[in-house]
Amino acid sequence: MDTIDTLLTHAKTIAVVGLSSKPDRASYQVAAYMQQHGYRIIPVNPKEDIVLGEQGYATLRDVPVHIDIVNVFRASKDVPPIIDEAIAIGAGAIWLQLEITHPDAEARARSAGLVVVANRCIKIDHAQRLRNV
Repeated sequence: MDTIDTLLTHAKTIAVVGLSSKPDRASYQVAAYMQQHGYRIIPVNPKEDIVLGEQGYATLRDVPVHIDIVNVFRASKDVPPIIDEAIAIGAGAIWLQLEITHPDAEARARSAGLVVVANRCIKIDHAQRLRNV
């Protein structure tokens, strides 16, 4: 079982940083898909109160439960402080969506013991995993 398979098999809670309540946004569509497949979605966006029936939080530090995966829908330049927060709260993994990378911050996350997936879509990888089962 590879890293992504292991992560998707064992994770239960996904905090989605940059999750929008607008159904036409990729963040909403990806989060809704993951929620439909049994993951608990935690919206992290200071502009959102409730998304997909879940209470939203302004920052990762505000989330009162353990986060298995921090799924990031923000520009690459915004990644370092998100990774710093993920490290501080003891998240299990960072997942940077398609076209999102920050090699220095990713290295910092790995050094802190987090699993890092970058420039990949969690929905696509999950769907691929289901096809291969």
